[in-house]
Parts: sequence; structure tokens; C-alpha cells
Amino acid sequence: MQLSRLQFDRFREFIDAKSGIRVPDNRLSLLSNRIRRRLKAGAFADFDSYYRYLTSPKGRGELEHFLDSITTNETSFFRTGLHFDWLKGEFFNHILAEERRGVRPRSLRIWSAGCATGAEPYTIAICLNESRHRLRDWSLTVLGTDISEKALREAREGVFRPRAVEAIEPRRLRRCFTPADGDRFRVRPVLQQLVSFQQHNLMRPMREPPFDCVFIRNVLIYFGRDSKRTVIKNLIRAMAPGGFLVVGPSEGIYDMLAPLERQRPFLYRKPNEHEP
Repeated sequence: MQLSRLQFDRFREFIDAKSGIRVPDNRLSLLSNRIRRRLKAGAFADFDSYYRYLTSPKGRGELEHFLDSITTNETSFFRTGLHFDWLKGEFFNHILAEERRGVRPRSLRIWSAGCATGAEPYTIAICLNESRHRLRDWSLTVLGTDISEKALREAREGVFRPRAVEAIEPRRLRRCFTPADGDRFRVRPVLQQLVSFQQHNLMRPMREPPFDCVFIRNVLIYFGRDSKRTVIKNLIRAMAPGGFLVVGPSEGIYDMLAPLERQRPFLYRKPNEHEP
């Protein structure tokens, strides 16, 4: 059983409206397979009956499971290491210099948007922990958000397969993880304590205090252009004046980032009206 073209268009328009994710034209078979699993789980007769239920008031609880089934949660530690070299080096130097000048409190807030199962926010936590001698007595916040509650449950557990940690050198791996079941690795409590997770749809504004740095990487490649504009507007609103945005190389958003100032191909800064 496979979606008809009409059914495929109907489902992908629904996915776009609810999550911002745009399913490409050539994913009919993939989407059919993933929806078929939900039909089996809920004992639905066919695609049309499932769609009617999903879009009805009764189907609100099913929406989370449906979006979980169609999102991709592939993740790994220190992906694009250049970004984390900047974080530990220039960025930490920058905020410490601001604190010494008296223009910022000893407080740092970082948001990992679209964090999947948590490798990115935990990587940020590793960078913070390795610089703890410099950030002593600072209030440190790392927030990871994702639309998938299933992915967030895995993130909170903090257990990862070998593939996710393969970019970490052995010494750092031993320092930051403990062995878990089988060949998996568990994030040490000192890192878990630095990170919190919450469910959030990037198509909606973030209801949190402003962030000094926002990571959005390998997320918006799945979004349509109109949805990307909505997400970028929400991200910019969530950034503190003078805050930084770290973007992935394939997001397709470089013409949407005004009024941010380009610092590097992956790095943009929100203007600070108090700076000369």
C-alpha cells in the first residue's frame, strides 16, 4: 500500500503547516512507509482514515507520534569541529572580556535549536566544562530543544552509540563518558547537569529569556523557504543584543539573516545598540 499523489500532497502540506518541514517530491515511497507504521500502530484501515483522525480534535495526541515518525534525528558529537573551536576560543574570550569591562554579568545562555537526541548541546556542555576554570562562578545555561519528544527522551537519558562519539579522541571520551549497556556511552553527570531539554516547535516564538548564542545546524535543510523565514525571525527575536548565531553549511538561509552581521560563513551577530 502506497500513498497516491493526492494523498502524498495532502500529508506533506499538513507536515509543512505543523512543523515547517518540507517533504521533497521524490519522497513518496519513504513517506508512505513511515505513515504505514502509524496505521499499523493505531489499527487504521487506510491512509485517508488516518488523515481524518490526525486532522481532527481527537488526533492531537497522535500528532507528536506522527511528527516523530517523519523527522530525522541523526546526530553526533563535535560535528563541524570548527564551530566548537570558535566557541571555546574567540567566543569565551569575548564574553570574559565583556564581563571584565562590566558590560555583562557572569551569566551565559546558549540554545541548541533542533538538537535531536542531544549530541550538540552535550558538546557545548563539554566545551563549557573544559573551560570551567575560566568560567568559575558563572551562571551557565545550555538549552536543547526539538519538536520530537521521543528524541528528547533519548537526549535526557544521555546514552549514545559508538557512531555518535567517533569524532571524540579517546582521552576526552574517557573524561566525558562512562560505559553503558553493550558498546554504548553515557554522558557523565557533570555534563548532564549543565543541559536542560524541552520540546519546542521552531515555527513558534521561543518563550525564554534571550540567548547569548544560538546554534541552528543541519536543521533548516528540511524546511521550505517560507518556513525558514518564520524560523529565522523567531531565532533573531530570541537572541540577546550582541548575541551570535551559528549556522550549518547547508541551511539555505544566508539571504534571510538581516539584520544580523556576518562575521564568518557560519557565524552571524545581532547588532548591539549600545556599542559605538
